[in-house]
Amino acid sequence: MTEKLPLVVDIDGTFLKTDMLFEGFWLAMGKKPLETVLTAFRFLRDRARLKQEITRLAEINVELLPVNPDIEGYVIQAKQQGREVIFASASDQELVQRLADHHDIGGAHLGSDGKTNLSGRRKAKALNDRYGVGGYAYAGDQKLDMGVWRSAGEAIVVGRHPGIIRQLESEGIAVTQLKKTWSRRSAALGMRPHQWVKNVLLLLPLVAAHSLDPVALIRTIFAMAAFCAAASSIYVVNDLLDLEADRQHPKKRFRPLAAGNVRIPDAMLMSIALGLFALCVGFILGWAVMAVVALYMLLSLSYSLKLKKMRWIDIATLATLYTLRVVAGGLAAQVVASGWLIGFIFPTFLALGCVKRLTELTLAKSDGKVPGRGYTPADRGDLLNMAGLGVVFSLLIFLVYTFGSTAAALYQEIWMLRLAIIPLALWQIRMVLLGWQGKQDYDPIVFAMRDRTGLLIIAVIVLILFYAAGIFGQGYSPNT
Repeated sequence: MTEKLPLVVDIDGTFLKTDMLFEGFWLAMGKKPLETVLTAFRFLRDRARLKQEITRLAEINVELLPVNPDIEGYVIQAKQQGREVIFASASDQELVQRLADHHDIGGAHLGSDGKTNLSGRRKAKALNDRYGVGGYAYAGDQKLDMGVWRSAGEAIVVGRHPGIIRQLESEGIAVTQLKKTWSRRSAALGMRPHQWVKNVLLLLPLVAAHSLDPVALIRTIFAMAAFCAAASSIYVVNDLLDLEADRQHPKKRFRPLAAGNVRIPDAMLMSIALGLFALCVGFILGWAVMAVVALYMLLSLSYSLKLKKMRWIDIATLATLYTLRVVAGGLAAQVVASGWLIGFIFPTFLALGCVKRLTELTLAKSDGKVPGRGYTPADRGDLLNMAGLGVVFSLLIFLVYTFGSTAAALYQEIWMLRLAIIPLALWQIRMVLLGWQGKQDYDPIVFAMRDRTGLLIIAVIVLILFYAAGIFGQGYSPNT
């Protein structure tokens, strides 16, 4: 009877919705990137030693690893029936034992030991030596487990493998199928498409120059597509580096990678493909655009690896990344992104970067550092002051701009242009206060796109600028 057989459970992709080797690699990358890369290259062909070394570099918190609820329920039921339950995994033995201890699964568990990579035929042999052929039930998730399933008295197949199931059943092996939670929709969500709205900033140079040139607009749209892909590429890397931190976050723990709804290898391939697409589109638009895209990706990667953990430098980096979007928009549209525009954008997003950290600290549940960041709640006052300085400088630059020759050439009603500073100040101050009070989302830009009151204020600003430019009058003549 299969219900009396010992239950042997694979870990990576079976009991867990993730893979502990890749978990360890990305955790180590966030702490010791150079040593991790060198280790990976050194032991690339020695998988058992690689797993042992990665385990040494990364202190994985097994309590945070996402578990497949169906398999977990299957294990609990087997234990209640009095069946022996063990893990047999190609993951390092130390991690296997720690995971078993955390889930209160006793027994002599099997894992890779630094010399032998316990997968495929090696795993089948180890289990056959212990239980005999047909003397155990085995739960696995991939074609590599075929030899183990064929030696088992029962095959528990995790995921959609109709060909494997038909083949096992044709050989007279009892099969139970359990589902996985990986999906293409989760992979798409992992790209964070809701963040693409930030790339509207690439249109600013075109708008600021009052240009309606259709060719310039098309080039800018292609540049926006490149930045969407570039941003998504780095968002995936950021999520890989932040797996443990995100799992301790009240909202970020639901992100596809943190929740285990996307395979880490799939996410890595997706990141590479998106990055290459972004660079190719940038190249088509010109070397200068490609260079800015490459700089954006390099700076974003540096932010993900190190800079986001450094107080104040992280906020300056965020402001720089937003400013690069504006620069790229000007290069793509082949219009000048004026120093006035750059000077206004940088302090504005410096303030919004402070708002982002203020929100995180206000909503933090402890007095320690926010996971993956360099701030504690004691920094809230300094962040508020820095946000205030950003607001003051951006408004001052806007006001000085209205007295210059560039504004005089583009706007017919300068007094209306100066009037726009009132709702602009109101919007910025409101964003800072909402961040201070913890009433925002964790991303101020995404929040701004959903905030009805804020959108109404922005609409007022736009209407004032249109009126100042003479769009509602007969004298308006855009630069084409």
